[in-house]
Amino acid sequence: MLATTLQHGLEQAGVVINGPKPWDIQVHDKRWFSRVLLDKNLGLGESYMDGWWDCDRIDEAICRLLLGGMEDRIRGGPRILWHLVPAVLCNLQSKARSRIIAERHYDLDNELFLSFLDANHQYSCAYFSSTDDLDEAQKNKLDLIARKLQLAENDHLLDIGCGWGGLASYFAATCHCRVTAVNISRQQLQHARKICAGLPVVFHDRDYREVNGVFDKVVSVGMFEHVGRRNYRTFMKTVHRCLKDDGIFLLHTIGGNASKSNCDPWINKYIFPNGMLPSQKQIGQATENLFVIEDVHNIGPHYDKTLMAWNRNFQAAWPTLSRKYDARFKRMWEYYLLSCAGAFRARDIQVWQIVMTKQGCGTRHPICR
Repeated sequence: MLATTLQHGLEQAGVVINGPKPWDIQVHDKRWFSRVLLDKNLGLGESYMDGWWDCDRIDEAICRLLLGGMEDRIRGGPRILWHLVPAVLCNLQSKARSRIIAERHYDLDNELFLSFLDANHQYSCAYFSSTDDLDEAQKNKLDLIARKLQLAENDHLLDIGCGWGGLASYFAATCHCRVTAVNISRQQLQHARKICAGLPVVFHDRDYREVNGVFDKVVSVGMFEHVGRRNYRTFMKTVHRCLKDDGIFLLHTIGGNASKSNCDPWINKYIFPNGMLPSQKQIGQATENLFVIEDVHNIGPHYDKTLMAWNRNFQAAWPTLSRKYDARFKRMWEYYLLSCAGAFRARDIQVWQIVMTKQGCGTRHPICR
């Protein structure tokens, strides 16, 4: 009965169990049906890690399941509800807990991340404008940000959540500005300091709430997803305090179509602990009486291509990475990259570049695009 119910739902979404299409799911263990019905997204991801099913095009399967409404159609068991409780009741991204994400994800291994990223080590959405090349697309993204910020030679830029230092290095070298960057990942900071040696870039191992100083421009790329809804206002107040009255702030973040207090349970457990995708409403409320929102640019479809490029690079690097990681890790990582690609393709999640200026300062409207 369980198998029939799930199979019927999948077929309505265009995915057939043991079917001939590349997006059809090939089930190897009959326990898969009850596991997915009980644990929904968590069970789907974990059962793939355990080898209970395969699919030639996980990205396309996930896209079809989301477009077919399967996420809402399957109720799930009490274990799923239990995963949602902490995010509702607690501040999972408090200052005391802020380093959990660094320890469990970003400090995994520089070799792992740099094996599939571009030459500028951008772990965020690229901008595939007039190119299919990942390196060029990431340069396009950096150039787009520089133009929106109107970066100039004498500017002092604050980079909140600087990753492996690629953005700071690129802007210091091409725009000839000074950069102060903060991060809480020791592995990332170690690499960032190395590649920025000799450039006017200073790195601090520091939570965003501890930032001091006043800056001409502020940028944050791919970090706001770790701030959490209870801290969105604090983040915006911090940026407001650090930005000059005539300055420009650019926020680049993944976002959700609806306001939520939790993240996908599989992503939360295995990839980004305590992650949370903001909605436009949540961002807007956090900026009230602080910022003028000058421009909102959705580049979400470009993340589909970015993730697919990352997966190709990851697969090519696997013979070397397999000396450190086992087959279950490989299945986890490819499921992460491909399922996220499918979610962006289905327009289930977005990427926003939001340009802001300080409210009440009469700052001239920046030429964003």
